[in-house]
Amino acid sequence: MNHHQPPIADHGLIGDLQTAALVSTGGSIDWFCCPRFDSPSVFGALLDPGGGHCRIRPVREPYTSRQFYFPGTAVLITRFMTRLGTGEVIDFMRPANGPRADGGHRLIRMVRCVRGHVEFAMEVVPRFDYARRPHTTTVTEDGVLFDSEESSLTLHAVREPGDPPPVHAHVIEGGVYGSVLLKTGQARGFVLESGGGEPRAIRVAEIDQAFDETVRFWRDWLNRSTYRGRWREMVDRSAITLKLLTYAPTGAMVAAPTTSLPEQIGGERNWDYRYAWVRDASLSVSSLLALGFTDEAVAFARWLRDRHLQGDGRLKIMYRVDGASDLLEESLGHWSGYRGSVPVRIGNSASDQLQLDVYGELLDTVYQADKRGAEVGHEGWKALTDLLDWLAANWDQPDEGIWETREGKADFTYGRVMSWVAFDRGIRLATAHGLPCALDSWRTERDRVYDQIWEHGWSPLKQAFVQRYGSVFLDASLLRMADVGFITPHDPSWLATLAGIENELVTDSLVYRYDPDASPDGLRGDEGTFSLCTFGYVTALARAGYPEKARLVFEKMLTYANHVGLYAEEIGPDGEQLGNFPQAFTHLGLIDAALTLDEAIG
Repeated sequence: MNHHQPPIADHGLIGDLQTAALVSTGGSIDWFCCPRFDSPSVFGALLDPGGGHCRIRPVREPYTSRQFYFPGTAVLITRFMTRLGTGEVIDFMRPANGPRADGGHRLIRMVRCVRGHVEFAMEVVPRFDYARRPHTTTVTEDGVLFDSEESSLTLHAVREPGDPPPVHAHVIEGGVYGSVLLKTGQARGFVLESGGGEPRAIRVAEIDQAFDETVRFWRDWLNRSTYRGRWREMVDRSAITLKLLTYAPTGAMVAAPTTSLPEQIGGERNWDYRYAWVRDASLSVSSLLALGFTDEAVAFARWLRDRHLQGDGRLKIMYRVDGASDLLEESLGHWSGYRGSVPVRIGNSASDQLQLDVYGELLDTVYQADKRGAEVGHEGWKALTDLLDWLAANWDQPDEGIWETREGKADFTYGRVMSWVAFDRGIRLATAHGLPCALDSWRTERDRVYDQIWEHGWSPLKQAFVQRYGSVFLDASLLRMADVGFITPHDPSWLATLAGIENELVTDSLVYRYDPDASPDGLRGDEGTFSLCTFGYVTALARAGYPEKARLVFEKMLTYANHVGLYAEEIGPDGEQLGNFPQAFTHLGLIDAALTLDEAIG
């Protein structure tokens, strides 16, 4: 059966803080990996029509659908309006209590008729291990067991004792297809459980309880937010999205729950983002900290400390959610990709790159956490001093840069700026708490980095800070220079750099990372504007004393969110969302921009 690939942005996200699923406005789960974010997919229709899906929708056309989140939660509701009635599908996963890494991931799909009558078609077509592994399908009157060598998925039917079997199911090529007619007030549904054993009938009351508990979890969590500014709804949604990307058992946070969604339709810029980048996770935690969420910072810091204890003094730039660092990159040659965008990659070979900026992002997050009362313990400080001692000996060398280009190493200005940040925050922490460290060495290196950036990172010809030493090309990563305190936001050199970026990298208020034609990145094709950079531009404008201009850019950017407030990584020429989705980078950028704007507008 062919499965049409809807726009990337046509999805909402649900999850249980260990994995997540994308649900389309057409009622189809098109992406679901289990039991973890970085596990092989069970439903992968987003990347190949034969990749597996789980769909619930009205049998009869025409219908219209609307999707929204149950207020203040990650419970997703898809409503279907037909001529004869209105029905809704309620999708959620209950977050695991505490750091439990065991199985029992339950994806709950409730179907209700709320007006008239609606006949729903249901299809559950799993394709294990990126559709590489066969499975057996066993139907019982209480549900279905899909069993493959490595993993299994159980469909438990939701019904009351004495009800007739809810769905007349037939099996085609290992998938189960059926339909159910519902009248006003009637509810059916099923629970998909990984490693759930024999199917059993589940009562509606049990589902209602799970729903109540899930709603309470999200609302209790969100109530800890201190944000009361103008953009509460968007900031709350972004915070929930960042939380959904957190792997509770370890505190790691993935960059996105998807792989290989293209930065250019039909192009090769397709990467696996289901891992914890030190940079993305540090910045995400920083944004959550700014909203008053400290538990996430403490858990993340502990996770990072453990990574360091396994290492050689230097950090890798990314890890699996359990801390492993085997990220061998391979291509799934049997998959056609999202709208023909190949290769479909799993794993990420950029994990072995040297990217000096990660030390700065990490130390800045630790510093922010410390200021909010989450202080560094003895073991944590030992790990940080090791990192800074390593950086003191190693910062002055070419690296691969923040954008993970595949063109080779260079002296990237941003990597040096963030090295300066790392030393600066380390020194502040040490002096504030009287902690032991090689303070003189750190101060010397901090000042050496500072002088070097002014000497080689500033181009007198261009009258701007440039992407790499000796070049005349600009790079939107440098929008953070004033934000991190390397330069004051009103310094003439900074205002000139901002004007240069505006002139060369901004198009109708959207911002490109850099110009691949002028500054090759080792890849074919081009890409959309980078949403993190656009929100970074808002922050930079607001700090530089242009709050009205910043606000206009921000409000424009909000129009690019999808119907439930989610963003991918980039925005294409026609306003389409591109890249992995939803993207932590974009949502943390939104939070930072909103906070800065609220402050600037007063």
